[in-house]
Amino acid sequence: MNVCVIGTGYVGLPTGVGFAELGNKTICVDKIEEKIAALNDGKITLFEEGLEELFHKNVANGNLKFTTATSEAVPNADIIIIAVGTPPNPATKEADMRYIYEAASEIAEHLSGYTVIATKSTVPVGVGDEVEKIIGGKNPKADFDVVSMPEFLREGFAVYDFFNPDRVVIGTNRDRAKTVIEALYGSYKQKPNILYTSRKSAELIKYASNAFLAVKIHYINEIANLCEKVGANVYEAAKGMGLDSRIGSKFLNPGPGYGGSCFPKDTNALAYLARKANVDLTIVETAIKGNDNRKIDMARRIIDAAKGIAGASIAILGLAFKGGTDDVRESPAIEIIAELLKNGFKIKAYDPKATQSAKAVLGDRIEYAVSVNDAAKDADILVVLTEWEEFKSISLKELQMRTKIIVDLRKTFDKRIAQADGFTYIGIGE
Repeated sequence: MNVCVIGTGYVGLPTGVGFAELGNKTICVDKIEEKIAALNDGKITLFEEGLEELFHKNVANGNLKFTTATSEAVPNADIIIIAVGTPPNPATKEADMRYIYEAASEIAEHLSGYTVIATKSTVPVGVGDEVEKIIGGKNPKADFDVVSMPEFLREGFAVYDFFNPDRVVIGTNRDRAKTVIEALYGSYKQKPNILYTSRKSAELIKYASNAFLAVKIHYINEIANLCEKVGANVYEAAKGMGLDSRIGSKFLNPGPGYGGSCFPKDTNALAYLARKANVDLTIVETAIKGNDNRKIDMARRIIDAAKGIAGASIAILGLAFKGGTDDVRESPAIEIIAELLKNGFKIKAYDPKATQSAKAVLGDRIEYAVSVNDAAKDADILVVLTEWEEFKSISLKELQMRTKIIVDLRKTFDKRIAQADGFTYIGIGE
C-alpha cells in the first residue's frame, strides 16, 4: 500500500518506519525543514530501541522517504495517518488541535481518488467530525473517510509495540474504510486483534486508557507513602496486589511520579473535556494534583538528605521521563532538578540517551556527565530518577563520592547491599 504519515515525532516516525518495514511504500511529512533534512541525510532524530536499524534498512530499499511537501505525499496515498502533536494549552490544559486542523486543511488540497484519513494523534472526542468537516468544506469533490486510529505505542518500546500490538482500535462504521484498514494490517505476520468502534468511542478509548494508568501509578505512590508511615513495604504490597488478576502487576512501581508526553497531557485534557461536559472526574483530577505534588515531595526528600552538608553536590542518574527513551517532556527528573536548583544545589547529571534533550531544557544550569562514575565523582548524594537498565549494574564500591548517600527513587539498588558498602540509603515505601 501507499502510506503517508504526517508528523515525524515519537509516534509518527516509529509508525512510518514500521509500515515501511511491512512492505508499504511510506512517505513521512514534517514541516520542520531541519528535521526532514537530517532524516534525508540518514540521521535518526529520536531514540527508540531498534528504530535506527529499521530506518536505515527501509530508506536503503526505497520503502521509506521523507519530505516537507504535503503535495508530494498525499495524492498517491491509500491511507494518510495524522500523527502531529496535540500540546496542552498553557492556561486551560485542553489539547491544542491547531496542528491537526492545519494538517487536515493541507491534505484536502491534494487528495486524489478514495483515501482514508486516520487520526493517530491523541485527540478529544469529536475532533474526527471536525477533520471531516474541514476536508469536505475545502474540497467538496474529495472521496474520503476519516477514521480514528489511536496509538498505543509505549515510549522506549515503540518498535516492539508496533509489531506486537495487544489491540488495534479503529473508529469507523464505514465498510469501505474497513477494507483499507484490513489491507494495511494484513501485512503483519500475525494479524492483530482489530476492534472496530464508533469514531467518538475510539477517540475516548485512548484518553480513558492513559488516565487509568496514570491513576494506577499515583495510587501506588500514595500507598508507598502510607507504607513509610506504618512500617509496611510497598514492594511486597504491590506484589501481593499484582497477583490478583483483576489488578495486575503492571504500573505498580512506586517512583517520583508519572511524566512524559502522554500521561500528564492526556489526564489534563480528559479532565478539561469532562468539566466542559459537566461531568465529575474526581479520581483523575486528584491524580493530576497528587502527581504534581509528588515531584515536589521527592525534591524535598533529596533536600532533607543534604541537611548538614555544606555546599552539597548532587549526582543525578537519569533525565528522561522513563528508561528506553530520550524524551524529557514532563519528566519528573527535570522538575525535581528545577526544584533543587532553586535551593542552590550544584548538580551533575548523567543519562545514557537523554543528555541532548535535557540540555535543550536545562541549558548550562547543571553539569552533564559522560558516565555514572563521572557524575558521582566528589558528589555527596547520588539520586536515581530514571529506571535505566545500565544503572542496575553499577558497582557502588567504585564510586568516588565525597559523602556516601543514596536517594533511590526507582528501587535500582538493594538497600542491604548499599548499606553494607557504607552508604546511607533513602528509598521509597520502606
